[in-house]
Amino acid sequence: MSDLATAPAAGRPRQIIAAARVLLEAEGPEALTMRRLADRVGVKAPSLYKHFPDKSSVVAALAAEMLRETAGVLAAAEAAAPESFSALATAYRTYALAHPHLYLLTMDRALPAAGAADAAAAPLFRAAGGDEDRARAAWAFAHGMVVLELNGRFPPGADLSAAWEAGIAAFTAGPAG
Repeated sequence: MSDLATAPAAGRPRQIIAAARVLLEAEGPEALTMRRLADRVGVKAPSLYKHFPDKSSVVAALAAEMLRETAGVLAAAEAAAPESFSALATAYRTYALAHPHLYLLTMDRALPAAGAADAAAAPLFRAAGGDEDRARAAWAFAHGMVVLELNGRFPPGADLSAAWEAGIAAFTAGPAG
């Protein structure tokens, strides 16, 4: 058994999520099964169900973690360059590309109604001058570009940096008129 198998039960949910994340990031979402997760933690699969009722609850915990991290990354970008959509878009892209499986797993489902998703959106809302529709459009641009990039949907040789710069420029030119 691993060290995780002998750890106190109070820390077990955190250990399970940490192991799930390692498995997801290393091998992708197909590898994230309760059996594989139990093996990684060093317990039998039924033991996982003491902490998480099903795989979807593990995925929800991973998604919440990703949203909290994204909120932190965007808050740091905002602190470094207040109201800069360029800084936010760059930070968003950098984080997503560094954690592609976690990003896609999280964004492939409905986002929670409040909490971490709101915290992640707040810097963008402020950069959009409080215009909710503009903030949503800017997020749609950044999210769409990231998903297309992660899924290899741009033609070979496409200048992704130029595409990002053009999109960023569209949102920094001032309100649509």
